[in-house]
Amino acid sequence: MPEKLRAKTPFDRLPAASVRGAIHVVVESPSGSRNKYKYDPKLGLFRLNRVLPYEASFPFDYGFAPGTRSGDDDPLDVVLLSDAPTFPGCVVRARPVGVLRARKEGVVNDRLLAVPLVSRLYHDVHDLADLSPGVLLSIERFFRTILNIEGGEHQLDGFQNAAKAAQIIAKVSEKKTPQVVKVVKVVKAAAKKKNGEKKSPKKPTR
Repeated sequence: MPEKLRAKTPFDRLPAASVRGAIHVVVESPSGSRNKYKYDPKLGLFRLNRVLPYEASFPFDYGFAPGTRSGDDDPLDVVLLSDAPTFPGCVVRARPVGVLRARKEGVVNDRLLAVPLVSRLYHDVHDLADLSPGVLLSIERFFRTILNIEGGEHQLDGFQNAAKAAQIIAKVSEKKTPQVVKVVKVVKAAAKKKNGEKKSPKKPTR
C-alpha cells in the first residue's frame, strides 16, 4: 500500500515521550513466549515474525519505542522488565534505566532497558546499577544465544546507564519535542539522585 494512502494507526501516532519523564513502549513479544511478533506499519497489525528454538524464550517483554528511528531504520528496540507478561500491542508508560549497546552488520542496533511506571517489582529501579548482575546477565545471554542462532555479523558492546539511554532516545526521536527533552532531564536527575543516595549513607540516629 502506498505510504501516502496508508492511514496511520494509533501506534504510528504515539509520540516517543509519555509523562513524568517516561516514554511509550509498544510490546510486541511478551515474556515467556517463543513467538517473535513484530509490528507491521504497512498493515497496522502485529504479525508472527518467527518462532524461537525450543531452548529459547523471551525472559522479558520485548517491543519498541514509537516515534523513534534507530540506526537500522526501525524504531528503537526496548527490553521491558515488567512484573508479569503483557501482550502484543500493549502500550506501557516506562522509565528508561539503561541500554545494551549493539551493532548488526556494522549498523547501530541498540536495545533500551526500561521498567513500567506502575511496576511494583522494579519501583525503585532508576538506573543500571539498581538492577542485579543476574538480570543483566540473563538479558545479554539471551541476545547472544539468539544472535548466534541467526548468524550474520552481530556485536554486543555492553551495558550503559540511564543517562546514556536518555541521550539515545533524544537522538533517535523523530520529533525533538519539549517532552523528549524533559525525558532526558528527568531520567538524568533521578539517576543522579539515586546514585547520590547510595554513595552517601544516612547518618545513624542517636
